[in-house]
Amino acid sequence: MKNLEDYLKQNLHESSVKSYLYNIEKYKKINKNASKFNYQKVMQYIELLRKTYQIGTIKTILASIKKYYEYLIETGQRKDNPASAIKLKDSKEKPIQLQDLLTEKELENLLKPRKERYPILTKRNQIIISLLVNQALRIGEIQQIQTSDVNLDKATINIKGTALTNTRILPLKAQQILLFYEYINQDRNKLKTFRNDENTLILGKLGTPIKTDDIHYLISTYQTELNKNLTPTTIRQSVITNLLSKNNDLRIVQEFAGHKHLDTTEKYKETGLNALKTAIEKLHPIK
Repeated sequence: MKNLEDYLKQNLHESSVKSYLYNIEKYKKINKNASKFNYQKVMQYIELLRKTYQIGTIKTILASIKKYYEYLIETGQRKDNPASAIKLKDSKEKPIQLQDLLTEKELENLLKPRKERYPILTKRNQIIISLLVNQALRIGEIQQIQTSDVNLDKATINIKGTALTNTRILPLKAQQILLFYEYINQDRNKLKTFRNDENTLILGKLGTPIKTDDIHYLISTYQTELNKNLTPTTIRQSVITNLLSKNNDLRIVQEFAGHKHLDTTEKYKETGLNALKTAIEKLHPIK
């Protein structure tokens, strides 16, 4: 079995190995059972770091922790990476870019079936897009979903909370039910490998839990159809803004989006008003 340092040298620049080793050893020293930690336990450690370190330092420590769990998976000591879904940017969601918000029609177009390079990934990709468009999920939330979180009888999906969002149960659209059923019982079984966390819903083409970069790449393949900056974030922001533009109750939208604070949801309502004002000014006959 290769040791941790050798593993890091295979995956990192030599100048980074020393820093990663230091962060990992400190993590293990403070957390005696770190090798068995789940997502919640890792997040508790990250929240502890927030009291002392700047966000840039925390990002480096988190990257080290992720590599530590990747090493444990590689050496067969565990099957999943509890830190894989953790993505730190800042304490708030990204600012809303009005020019990149998608209309309902543009969102619906993303759901249209298309030919995929790898047929085995067709339904998986459709599920990812559907979770972004129909449930407005963040990438980290998608990565955390387990097959047991999907209840096809009740047509619901359980979304675990993250540093920015609350846990919630959301309804599935009618067209998602058959899609989930076929993926879970057919396509996903073909993707599974001995390295897979047995219950992770969304898998990569090698059978391991999907990575953040994989989802970003998938979204980028839809970019040619739009003149806007298409990202998982702009899709989520568009869905929430469109819901509020239809005068849906603010607290219901807050629950749907998983916002921890109502003022976060209110920001989207203000954005809708600004977008309307901009549209009126653009069309006004007197320039």
